[in-house]
Amino acid sequence: MKKSGGALKIVLGVLLVVTLLAGGVYAFVQQKAYNKPGNPANTESVAQGKPLYARFCASCHGKNLEGQPDWDIQKEDGSFPAPPHDTSGHTWHHNDAFLFEYTKSGGRAVNPPGFVSEMPQFSEIMTDSEVWAVLAYIKSTWPEHIRVKQANR
Repeated sequence: MKKSGGALKIVLGVLLVVTLLAGGVYAFVQQKAYNKPGNPANTESVAQGKPLYARFCASCHGKNLEGQPDWDIQKEDGSFPAPPHDTSGHTWHHNDAFLFEYTKSGGRAVNPPGFVSEMPQFSEIMTDSEVWAVLAYIKSTWPEHIRVKQANR
């Protein structure tokens, strides 16, 4: 009887340790995901990005992320008006690395030769973490199904 009771205590102890370790690993993974640059679930990052968007992006891309009129019609100089960053535009069609580099380095540095872009570079105006915060803010306005599609690009 004592042997089976001792074995039960060992099994329960092992289960407790495994459960605690699994919980710790889960919490660690969740924290890393929360702190991932551009995460729209990171409320601190979104809060930082919203005024930066208003200051540096809204004049072209719209206060409500609506973009400029006829954003998808090429102008005479070969460029396009600023696209919307809401779900009606194509921002969510690009992965995070592209969106970050496009914002940081500007359209001319990222687009293929012959594609005319008026998107300025922000590397001298915003830090990398501020660029990520703006992207987190933009993505925070999208519905969950769009966030999931964009995250898998």
